[in-house]
Amino acid sequence: MLLVRGHAGGTELTGTLYERGERAPTFSGAPDEDAAYVWVCDEFYEVDSGGSTQLVDGREVNLAFESPMPRGFDTREQALEGAKEHVRTQFARIGVDPDDVDLAVEKSDG
Repeated sequence: MLLVRGHAGGTELTGTLYERGERAPTFSGAPDEDAAYVWVCDEFYEVDSGGSTQLVDGREVNLAFESPMPRGFDTREQALEGAKEHVRTQFARIGVDPDDVDLAVEKSDG
C-alpha cells in the first residue's frame, strides 16, 4: 500500500492507496473488489461553527468530516493522480491554495 500525504498551512492529510493484490477495506460504498487500485481518504470542508477545530495557516478552521468516498482505478498512474487531486481538493475546501500543497508518496508495509 502507498500513503499519499499532503502538507500545507501547518497541517497534513494522509490517504491510503491499496495496490493490486492488496486487500482494501470493505464497507458500504467501497469500490468493486475487481478494482486494481483503491484510494481511501477522509473528506472534509470548512464550517462556520461546530465540527473539529484545526489550526491552518495560523487561523482556527472548523472542519466537518464526510464519510470517506473510496475510489477504484485501473492503473497505478490513474490512482496516484486521483489520490493527489483528492488531497489538493481537501485543502482547497479549507481555503488553502492547492498549488501550495506539498505532496509525498510513501510505501507502507501496512
